[in-house]
Amino acid sequence: MTPEPTRAGGAAVDALLDPGFLEAAVQRPMADVRRLRRQAEQEEVNLSYTRRLLQGRLDIVRRELQRRAEHDGRSLVDLLPEILAEKGRGPAHGLGRHQTVQPAAPEDYESWVKSLTPGVDLSAVPALSDAELQQAARALAAAEGSLSERRRGVQQVMDGLAAELGRRYRNGEADVAALLADEGR
Repeated sequence: MTPEPTRAGGAAVDALLDPGFLEAAVQRPMADVRRLRRQAEQEEVNLSYTRRLLQGRLDIVRRELQRRAEHDGRSLVDLLPEILAEKGRGPAHGLGRHQTVQPAAPEDYESWVKSLTPGVDLSAVPALSDAELQQAARALAAAEGSLSERRRGVQQVMDGLAAELGRRYRNGEADVAALLADEGR
């Protein structure tokens, strides 16, 4: 039996999702809270990127299964524009966050997504059996659900940290001039 892949985001996300993380964070100095917010933002971007990789593979696998079930004579390559246009996918549920950072290690996230379907080469989808495709679809869908839950948790941490920063500015515990001076270093 193949060992289960690590959870999306690994230990860095586990730390952010620890129930005591926010409680401890709000007790820290302003510079630490800002650093933790940036760290959470980076992890959210990493999870978002990984989720997009995963969803793309899942869309391709599901469309291939559908193509076979409907005896669609078109090749998977012919269907790629339709798949990539995300037809049939519901409305976006993202929070419309402006991302100021890029994924930290895209090759690591690619490897993680590939590890979800061991022994199944998704670069040759038409050559796979229905059973292999169905197994891959189940694994990818389960991972997408777990990853999305973790991503929502990280977004809640980001919101909590942003709220703490805002509270400190509103209550006069922090100074915008000091922030600008810190960032100018």
